[in-house]
Amino acid sequence: ENNDIVLINKPSGMLSQKSEPKDISLVEYLTAYLLHSGSINYEDLNIFHPGICNRLDRNTSGIVAAGKTMNGLQKLSAHFKDRTLSKYYICIVKGEITKRQLVKGYLKKDHSSNRVTIYKQLPDDIPSDKNMPANDKNTDKSEYMPIETEYVPVVSNGRITLLKIHLITGRSHQIRAHLASLSHPLAGDYKYGDASFNQYFADKYSCKNQMLHSYEIDIPDMNIHVHTDIPASFINVLKGEQIWQPGIPEVLEALH
Repeated sequence: ENNDIVLINKPSGMLSQKSEPKDISLVEYLTAYLLHSGSINYEDLNIFHPGICNRLDRNTSGIVAAGKTMNGLQKLSAHFKDRTLSKYYICIVKGEITKRQLVKGYLKKDHSSNRVTIYKQLPDDIPSDKNMPANDKNTDKSEYMPIETEYVPVVSNGRITLLKIHLITGRSHQIRAHLASLSHPLAGDYKYGDASFNQYFADKYSCKNQMLHSYEIDIPDMNIHVHTDIPASFINVLKGEQIWQPGIPEVLEALH
């Protein structure tokens, strides 16, 4: 935290922003914290409301970047928009992954179901004009968003792998859907995951949410490089699967 920005380690289960007026989200907790600490007062709220620059799914934990001032919010927002920062996540996935890989594709969101579909290539029969339906579907190429996800394995026992993810593009549900499309769904992901795999984690580790955590952020122009601790839920699983090693935090810090 400095005079303009604050980086928050959001817990799983908390909304990043309100979805309904009655909701209490991270933004409300942030505002209350800044009022309590004296960083802002109620008169300031007539001019500017502190805000966040990146949203995490409700059941994803980890770093959320927020602006305490207009200057801080504008600077952070510019870095997210221009991709002049690096965001890293950790997750636990099904199966064994043995090497670093950069995967690309396209993501299309169905807003009615709040699900996304991953395509390796842009479909050839999609028109560029929204007013020209293809295959009787009202869609166009602009709805297929290019995505890039880089991942590197940290430790594995053959059944599961702990990955460090470099999220190059930040689309909705990108990590979850992209890895599921590669047959490596996240543990605890009930939207894109494997039912029997999820049940195993629920029974053995009381895992109710996807094992995905926003672990690290690097913004060189603002001299910011921050990472969180590894969540206790991750350590519990890794110990239970007999693959926890004391040096894992140092390995995660070194991998980029």
